[in-house]
Order: sequence, then C-alpha cells, then structure tokens
Amino acid sequence: MTDIEYHFPKDFLWGTATAAHQVEGDNFNNDWWQWEQAGGGHICNDFTSGKACDWWGGRAEEDIARMADLHTNTHRLSLEWSRIEPQPGQWSEPALARYRQILTAMQRAGIKPMITLHHFTNPVWMNERGGWLNHDSVAWFAAFVEKVVREFGDLCDLWCTLNEPNVYATQSFIKNDFIGGAKPGPVVFFHLLEHLTRAHAAAFHVIHRLQPQAQVGLAMHLVDWHPGHPLNPFDRLLNRILDYSFNGVMLHALKTGEWRPVFGRWQALPEAKNSLDWVGVNYYQRYDVRLSLRSLLKRGTPFGGRLGLEKGPDWWGELWPYGLMTLLKRIYAQFGLPIYITENGVPDPDDEHRPHFILDHLRRVWQALRMGIPVRGYYFWSLVDNFEWAEGYNPAFHFGLYAVNFETQERTPRNSARLYAEIAASGKITSDMARRYAPEALDIILPLQGPGTQQVIEHLTHPRAR
Repeated sequence: MTDIEYHFPKDFLWGTATAAHQVEGDNFNNDWWQWEQAGGGHICNDFTSGKACDWWGGRAEEDIARMADLHTNTHRLSLEWSRIEPQPGQWSEPALARYRQILTAMQRAGIKPMITLHHFTNPVWMNERGGWLNHDSVAWFAAFVEKVVREFGDLCDLWCTLNEPNVYATQSFIKNDFIGGAKPGPVVFFHLLEHLTRAHAAAFHVIHRLQPQAQVGLAMHLVDWHPGHPLNPFDRLLNRILDYSFNGVMLHALKTGEWRPVFGRWQALPEAKNSLDWVGVNYYQRYDVRLSLRSLLKRGTPFGGRLGLEKGPDWWGELWPYGLMTLLKRIYAQFGLPIYITENGVPDPDDEHRPHFILDHLRRVWQALRMGIPVRGYYFWSLVDNFEWAEGYNPAFHFGLYAVNFETQERTPRNSARLYAEIAASGKITSDMARRYAPEALDIILPLQGPGTQQVIEHLTHPRAR
C-alpha cells in the first residue's frame, strides 16, 4: 500500500490554546462572572464557570506537563485583566506573581508562550463605565498592556493583542449572546469594532516601544462565507456585506488606516495602519448565506451549513477544511505577513471527528506552505475541555484533546491527543497516521490514484528545508 508523508518546516510551532476565564476558575472580578451569576438563561442550563479547569488553584502546571507530553513547543494563553487590575490603576501583586509562575513553568517545559491580552472578558469596573463603548477604554487597555509587558517582557516576545474582536462585537451587539450594555444593532457593532481597532493599535505601539524586537498581532475569527444561491443577486449582496462586516472591515483598517464601516462614519485611523507583525487566523467553519427577511427582522442568522454535509452541533457551521487554505491565501495576499493559525478545532465530546479534522486541516496548512504562504505555527483549540462561554459546560461543546471531569478535575487523553502528539513529535502527517487514527481520512491523505501516482507523490512530498 502506498505511504505518503507531508513534512512541515523544522522551526514550525506546534501548539495548543486556552483562554483565562475558560480554564482558570474563580474570576470573581470580571463581567462574565457577573453574567453567569445573574442566571436567567444567559448561559446554557445556567452553568457557572466555578473552578473551571482550576488553573488558578494550581493545575496549570499539570496541564503544562501535558503540553510537553504532546511534544508541543508553544501555547497560546490569555491573561485575565480583572485579576491584574481589579480596580482602576491598582495592580495585584499576587496575580502578577501567579502569572509569572505559570509563564516560568512553560519556559522550563520548553513551551514558548503566545500571550493574548484580551480574550472576551473585562474588569467589572470597566463594564460599569460602559466597557469598550467608552472612548477612554483605549487608554485603559493601553495602560494595562504597558504594565503586563513591563512585568513579563523577559518571558514573552510573541503577543496577541485581541482575540476575535469581530466575534466579541457580533455576540455582544448583534446576537446578544455576550454581555452587551447597550441596545444591540449594526451601528453599535461598528462603533465597538472601531474602539477595538484603536485599542489594538495602541497596544501594538506600546509593546514595540517597550520591546522593539517583539512580534505583535491579533487573532481574527475568519469564516468562509458563500452565497447560498450563487446566481441570486440578493444572496450575493448579503454575502458581501456579511463577509466585509465580519471578516474585512477591521483588517482593512489595520492595513490602510481607513475605517470604513457599512453603517456609521468613515474616518482616518492613521495609528492603525500597518500595525501588525503577523496575522492570526482562527478558523472553524463555512457558512452559506441566504437572504431571509424573517431572520433579518429578528436579528437571527441568515446563514448556515449546507444540508447533508458534516457540521458541528446545534448552530455550528459546516466543517470545511478547504476554507482554511482559501482564507490563508486571502490574508497573505492582503498583508504579505507571517501567519499563525491561532485557533482551529471542533466540538466533539466522543472524539469521532477530531482525528480526521486535524489531519484534513493540517494537510491544507501543508498545501499553503508549499504555495509559499508563511504559516509559522498552528495552535489547536483546545488543550482541555473548558467553560465554553454561553454554552457553559454543555458536553456537545467539548473541544479538548484532553477530556475533563469537572467534578474531579481528572484529565483523560483522547485518541486525538495521541495523534497530535505524534504529529508534533515528528513534524509531519502521514498516511500511516490516517490508517491508525482516522481511516476515513485516507482519501484526503492519499488523494491521487492511477498510473504515475507514486512519482507524483514523491514530487509533492519531497521536503524542502528540513
């Protein structure tokens, strides 16, 4: 039987990702904790995060050992703003000391940290003052970033300013699934995104002033949008609006320094122009867009996965690995910068699809590398099952390579963890891995048939620089 290997560069970063509120536990001082305690159906089954994965209580170090067991060499984590600055201008020395313990443990384990400075949660004091809709929020964030970089610049030089600002704005002020604080709507959505764009730019310049050699980017959740009926002009128009509003408007500003919302005032943002050293891509799904008056009037979702094709649970979109390569090509054409896949994963509690998912998406990354797109690393979401925001501890939304029993805090490696460990250790994906972990992926790993196949395979898989 033909064997095939897809080799990745020797300096490729293999990683996992987590977020502070989702794994730390006992984040009493942020807006999400308040949102959870309020009940009323904000969170699935009125779950509260509680101890989460108990990183703050000491289990971070155990999970860092698991990162090493996976043979990964990097991890993307976030710092909880409300722990570090529980009141305006007041800095918590115990919180800073605990984060130094965690980051030092990562360094000792050979795990390079990528620090995310904002991953959805805000201090309560900030939310009481209007959150990100307050113009002063940019200055508040810049002060927090300066404190963090001064404290941890010796342990980190790879910074992610914001996680998925487009998702944060959408869930808060379009779908109303996150903490909002204002009447939802498209004008507020773009206003919030503008402040987040300014906040990213401010953080970029603060970090480079303090740490000139740092590499600074942000993680954008990018969806592969398609018109449901390509010949329908209304579907095509709505698709363009959604793609630009969700994928495009903020990235356009970070490239050009021009803020051009669909709704609201166009203006110059010169501080944002070229304020990226790299671009982070969080990729999960494809959606087909269909004009639906009923959905628009109710602020529902005029989009969904294609019928009959593999999709995630509930509202989750279609799993479409090819879309990852499409978006990597698009981002590189726009920016010409290094790219990190800062999140990629699938909610799959029984681990039925995750091995196939990993192999298929990594093959697209390999293809992008062969095309000359500088993908520097891949961060799988997530290392462990965790508190999945509005889905809480809903088992259908368990993303971890390690399953977590949230009553006992016991971790159990899934089959996908063993697969990912082999990939990270060897720096390659192979047909043998597919046979052992995901036989249904063999048609992806071995896509060629017929005379001359072996010669073509040898040409395609010959490693360039190992």
